[in-house]
Order: sequence, then C-alpha cells, then structure tokens
Amino acid sequence: MPHPKILVVGCGSGREAAVLANDLGAQVVGVDIKSDFDSGARMHAQLQHGDATALDFPDASFDIVFSYHALEHIPDYHKALSEMHRVLRPSALYCIGTPNRARLLGYIGGGSTWTEKIRWNLVDLRARLRGRFRNEFGAHAGYTSSELAGILLGHFATAEEVTAAYYMELYGRHPRLLAMILRSGAGRFLFPSVYFIGSRQG
Repeated sequence: MPHPKILVVGCGSGREAAVLANDLGAQVVGVDIKSDFDSGARMHAQLQHGDATALDFPDASFDIVFSYHALEHIPDYHKALSEMHRVLRPSALYCIGTPNRARLLGYIGGGSTWTEKIRWNLVDLRARLRGRFRNEFGAHAGYTSSELAGILLGHFATAEEVTAAYYMELYGRHPRLLAMILRSGAGRFLFPSVYFIGSRQG
C-alpha cells in the first residue's frame, strides 16, 4: 500500500505517530484527548486534539487505524471502536493493543524508572486483591486476550491476535526463551500486553 493514510487514536505525545510516518512513508494523523504534543513529532505527523468517541473525520477516510494502549482509558470504548470502524475504508485494517489484564507483571519496557515500575505493579496488585483490577474501576488493567478478541469482533469482521509475533520481534535476541514461553502457554500471563490486527470487513 503506497503512502497509506493512517489514523492514530490516542496518540499521546505524538512520537509514535511520527515513527509510523517516517518508517512507513505514510500520511499520519494523530488524535488525543490531551494536546501537549511533542514539537518534534509535529514535524512528521498531523497531531490534533480529538475525542475517540466522536472522531472529526468523514466516513471511510483512512487505510489503517492504529491504537495502542488507549482503549482501556476510554469509558465508552464501544463508541470509540464504532468510530474507528466508521472512518476506515471498506478494505482497511486496524491495529489495536492494550495491557494484558491476565499479566503477572506490567510496565516492563518503556522509559520509566525501576522505582516507577515497582510502584505501578504494587498499585495493580492492590487492585487485584480488592477485586477492582478492571478499567471501569480506574485500574490500568486492559483486557485479556479473549476479552479483547470478543470486543473487537463485535465491531470488525476479523480479529487476529499477533501478541506472540510482536514479542518475538521485540525480543528476538532471546529465541529459546520465547519459544519455551509460547510452547508452555505461559505467555497468557507473562506477556504484559495483547495485540490484534484485523479488517473492517471480511
């Protein structure tokens, strides 16, 4: 697909949108409920304030919708997914990822400090012990693989999990360890996030 038009829903600072624009040679639009965008990212992607549940774009505007670690923060996530479906062209694709609610540990990667990672995991543990480790209770919980698959299939024609492929690419320097995790099925609890791709229509 030459020069695809990509929408990033929940783009945060916009750096991810800028990476997509550069790596894919794409026209990228990023929207977020906050508007404190990175000035460097603005040079590569169109970044704007926007509500995921009321996207300000015409129907069938984009070739790809990309949304990582945003859905769990949106109370009316069904409305947000309906909007993503609406702005996708009929043959278009989506890429959606969230934290894995079944994870044993989270916040493994990224630029945060070890102190922050430990503190956030303790917050998650307390929420689990209180039976409140769910997005609607304000926890940074995300969804299990089966939960997210069911949600996505309620809005899109297909939903293919690519979590294993994502982590194989990210941690490819440890192929034996990853193969063991995949064979044992432990990835269900060890992978901190879950990722899906799919199509607007079959």
